[in-house]
Amino acid sequence: MPSKKFYVVWSGSQTGVFDDWKKCQQSVQGKASARFKAFNHEEIAKLAYELGPDVNLWDHISKEQYHELSKKMELPSLDSLSVDAACSGNPGIMEYRGVDTKSGIELFSQGPFENATVNMGEFLALVHGLAQLKKEKKDIPIYSDSQTAMKWVWEKKINTRLERSPRNKNLFEFADRALMWLRSNEYNNPILKWDTGNWGEIPADYGRK
Repeated sequence: MPSKKFYVVWSGSQTGVFDDWKKCQQSVQGKASARFKAFNHEEIAKLAYELGPDVNLWDHISKEQYHELSKKMELPSLDSLSVDAACSGNPGIMEYRGVDTKSGIELFSQGPFENATVNMGEFLALVHGLAQLKKEKKDIPIYSDSQTAMKWVWEKKINTRLERSPRNKNLFEFADRALMWLRSNEYNNPILKWDTGNWGEIPADYGRK
């Protein structure tokens, strides 16, 4: 059986948290400025609605709320790094960044890269994060919402159909350095999948969906 969904509507003909897709659809259909998202857990959905679509939930959740929610579901480690990438077009203009999971404070960013893909960005963000954490001697987890990027890191291999060209020379130079770093370094940081359905968008998300 599919899991129960809870739909947060921040902007629409009706706003709030709905437990029925049809009600959510009626509220956002035909609304160019509609803002909404589905969650797998009601408490997280309610918190997300209260805070708004542009707020990092994990910087505002209280210790008490975190403790209560942790009894019901697995939660992300707040002492961690979160990475993400954004790409306008596929291929297109790409950038990536890493942020502190709890505060959302940006710790590094790179781009824009021309003639790139979001998978390449997600991969570079992960390796950049791993290298920075090793330099700082921090063994904290690193979160990504890209299973593809995680697989490339673990296999130390980029599986892309994107072809090298003068336009993306800089991108592939970064990628070559990232692969060289992976093949010549060890790290202790757990690479974990961000659970978007339960936790909302990863804190490093660019908010351009």
